Amino acid sequence: MSRSTMLGTNGPGPFPIFVTCHHATSSVQTATGNPRGGKAIRFSSGVELSSAPMAAAAAAITFSHGGRTPPQARRLKRAAAPRSDLSCRRGRGLPAVPRRNVLSTMLSTSTVLLLGPKQTTLAETTGGVFREYIDTFDGYTFFYPKNWIQVRGAGADIFFRDPFVLDENISVEISSPSSSKYATVEDLGPPEKAAEKVLKQYLTEFMSTRLGIRRESNVLSASSRVADDGRLYYEVEVNIKSYASNNELAVMPQDRVQKLEWDRRYLSVLGVENKRLYELRLQTPEQVFMQEEEELRRVMDSFRVIKTA
Repeated sequence: MSRSTMLGTNGPGPFPIFVTCHHATSSVQTATGNPRGGKAIRFSSGVELSSAPMAAAAAAITFSHGGRTPPQARRLKRAAAPRSDLSCRRGRGLPAVPRRNVLSTMLSTSTVLLLGPKQTTLAETTGGVFREYIDTFDGYTFFYPKNWIQVRGAGADIFFRDPFVLDENISVEISSPSSSKYATVEDLGPPEKAAEKVLKQYLTEFMSTRLGIRRESNVLSASSRVADDGRLYYEVEVNIKSYASNNELAVMPQDRVQKLEWDRRYLSVLGVENKRLYELRLQTPEQVFMQEEEELRRVMDSFRVIKTA
């Protein structure tokens, strides 16, 4: 079924323009004429449009030879389109689920993350105190407190820290696969010898160019254990204190008194797999360690190295 519409003209064209409108599709039948010169559009139903909206209505029709719809007609079409009811689209009467609830549900279950070529898994542990981090690409796994956050670009293979105690963090360091051919952690020597290497590495990393800096360090413990996976691990604990002066350039010695800047406990777990040396590093202020020792030692005990493909 179609309706015929005559566009009146006052331009130079001798013939009127006839527009045929269909319900399903719209097409235009034209004779020579000037559609912009028309003064009125009269439909067979008796509706008459003035010359101003007539131009927009005529422009809104897509011509049969493939012309584009003008911008003005597109704006009119969007304005005339009925607004959809969002409540109907969300689930036919079902209440909308808040975004915060969805996120909390996702975090409380196991989540698989694809980070480039690496595949890692964050899994909730029993009791809800820890999450387990599993790196199947590089080959290691450990527990970490569930409220800690991951920090990217820290230089380690993975890095988490306490969002409130910024000096408390955990990371994993891995030797280069091209320059290391470890068969076992015993390649480092006995635990005491490995502890000396660990302490030396820490002091090298904390080397400062500031004037008036003094560091005190000592090895607290060095031991070995065989975990439930049958592999041998070394555990090393060291303490490092940093002293600094706020007025190192002062003339009088009594004005250059050094004060304790920070006092930290460093715990390392060393393991070997895939011909690479893995080190779990746990850093915490000494006072915090006294309060959270049980949880932090559980993190150390959870570290495992795994075979990669």
